[in-house]
Amino acid sequence: MTERDTGSAKVVLGRTLGFLDDPADVGEAESHRFEEQGALVVGPDGRIVWSGGRADLPDDFARLPREDYGAAIVLPGFIDAHVHFPQHRMLAAPGVDLLDWLKRFTFQEEARYADRTHAEAAAEAFLDTLIAHGTTSAAVFSSVHAEATDVLFSAARDRGMALVAGKTMMDRNAPEEVRDEAEQSARDSEALIDRWHGTDRLRYAITPRFAFTSTEAQLAACGALVAAHPDVMLQTHLAESPGEIEEVRRLYPWSKDYTEVYDRFGLLGSRSLFAHGIHLSERECARLHETGSVIVHCPTSNSFLGSGLFDIDHVGDRRRPIRLSVATDIGGGTSYSLLATLGEAYKVARLSGRRLGSLRAFYLATLGNARALGLEAEIGSLEPGRFADLVVLDPCATPVLARRQELSESLADVLFSLMLLGDDRAVRATSVAGERLKGKAP
Repeated sequence: MTERDTGSAKVVLGRTLGFLDDPADVGEAESHRFEEQGALVVGPDGRIVWSGGRADLPDDFARLPREDYGAAIVLPGFIDAHVHFPQHRMLAAPGVDLLDWLKRFTFQEEARYADRTHAEAAAEAFLDTLIAHGTTSAAVFSSVHAEATDVLFSAARDRGMALVAGKTMMDRNAPEEVRDEAEQSARDSEALIDRWHGTDRLRYAITPRFAFTSTEAQLAACGALVAAHPDVMLQTHLAESPGEIEEVRRLYPWSKDYTEVYDRFGLLGSRSLFAHGIHLSERECARLHETGSVIVHCPTSNSFLGSGLFDIDHVGDRRRPIRLSVATDIGGGTSYSLLATLGEAYKVARLSGRRLGSLRAFYLATLGNARALGLEAEIGSLEPGRFADLVVLDPCATPVLARRQELSESLADVLFSLMLLGDDRAVRATSVAGERLKGKAP
């Protein structure tokens, strides 16, 4: 992996917040490091050299140029653990349910990505929109077209982003324009792995859409790819809606449940991301825990498509906790903003009689998602050695937020207001590897 020269070293000042561990495991007080008068030193390679209180800034860095964000909060950049590149303009496309939505809108839209020119323009718009919302890394589904995936990786490399992505694989139950063939799809994925995995800050994810759109031959090919490339990710969907689950039961009558379909083909594991996981049995949860697999909670998508209410305590049961991450799931999701996504996750938890505190929510969107993607040594915290992928949040960005802060008594209160009332207007600046891609110099 090459380093990206972002120019001169600098000091970033503000209220700094970085997470050290999951508040659910260590308690809120021990989960994070917050400095009211904080400082970060960013080296010329875009990595954090030092972080701590402004008063403790070593003399060696005293003369470096400074970006002072005052009372704004400087955090690790948001990480989106599940998002669809070819659905980037599909927000609020209505459907009766998941399968109807796919047939009416999604497959037609994704067919456009056979056109390289369309894919190039879309990649620019998609990544710029992520950055505008404070998202600096993501796990991304491309379309079935290998060339569109090339285009996406190239655009992410130009921005210096840490991106995990893969060509969608589906060889049945979809229009011809967006179907592939099991063997050719595997060859295309292999070529993309060889070309992009480990290039700069890019990683590959083997990406069967879901069991409904893949034959057994294709899932077997995915398993062979996983076995041949144990350092790549795998991403797909699992137990999102009742209708989907019923169709998978019909297509795979030999399986005990949906999870066993993926298990049979060797797709469970510590590098496997399963979006949704709303309707999981106890047996499925135990098996996902045993294999170290990750469930990606997509609250705005689940609500929009009427798929169901995710039970965070069921998935996180202490007897067999499943690794958890959070995502926008654009375009089934209704906002690019991880702030809005966290707010929806809080509401869904409340509707299920559960609680998601603001500190844990922000942990999930930063270090938690970095761990889910296996990238915690590179992103997700403000510890030295990590890339300076940063989002700067203004707690008083709008009049409503400013008035709300008059009532805040703690950091948790401020974060709670941001995730319930904030959106891209609260994102004052976004930096990737130390280079500011949104916002003006303070």
